[in-house]
Amino acid sequence: MFEYFDAPLFIVDHDIAKVDIQKTPFFYNDQGKPAYLKTLPEFAIPLQPAIPDPQIAIGKEYVVAKVIETVRKEYGKQTQLDFVGEQIEYDAFWVTRDIAAAFGMTLVKPYQAVKILSPQTSTLYQIQYEYGVYAGHWSPYQGKEGNHELLTMVCTDLECHDFPHIFASTDADMPLVISVARYWPKQHKIRLADLWLAQGNALYVPPSTVYAGLDCVDLHNNRNSARACWDKLCKNSILTHTLLEPDSKTFDWYWNKKPTVHRRPHL
Repeated sequence: MFEYFDAPLFIVDHDIAKVDIQKTPFFYNDQGKPAYLKTLPEFAIPLQPAIPDPQIAIGKEYVVAKVIETVRKEYGKQTQLDFVGEQIEYDAFWVTRDIAAAFGMTLVKPYQAVKILSPQTSTLYQIQYEYGVYAGHWSPYQGKEGNHELLTMVCTDLECHDFPHIFASTDADMPLVISVARYWPKQHKIRLADLWLAQGNALYVPPSTVYAGLDCVDLHNNRNSARACWDKLCKNSILTHTLLEPDSKTFDWYWNKKPTVHRRPHL
């Protein structure tokens, strides 16, 4: 007798909505729901976007021994880095405004708002994604190219680009987890962290070109979004809303093939 298991949920996109930031340039956290507005309501609390300070360094630090290779792809450039160490551990933090700013992001709580900056004039999209707990176990750099093959470990896979992101924690039951890094190429070091974003909050990630010329590069990845589900018996995916430009050709990916360790944040 053969027993068959359901295929694990990877990533599913549900609702898709266009966002024209020329007409609606403000992101407003409307009681935990993402909204894009032309003008803000009187009771909204406008925020100044965080300005990256390359002197701020939090997260687990690793030496980048070398750049193994850089390959240009259809949607941008991917760079393989060699980290010193056999196993790479990410520090875990509940997101505060200061911790978000340490990775070039702005924390937007309910009733708060931020003006979206972007050199792109093209239409952006807000997509409701559902991430499964195994989504981070897919590597676009390892295994057979073009296959969505789940591996036994999670590698480091981080990106930056010239369009803005909004990561909104909108699941009814679980917080959102965003993996981030701050990379200093000239100093050959990188710091890694998992940011646990409480339900109802959002992170604004500016386009990387806005602050070009700094000594550090701020990176992110959201395929580990369902990390909070790992110790839950009846919860194996989360819902989240993301603002992005899915057809951009300006991605920069940085990756390392060594296995990673991800923990829960301290209370």
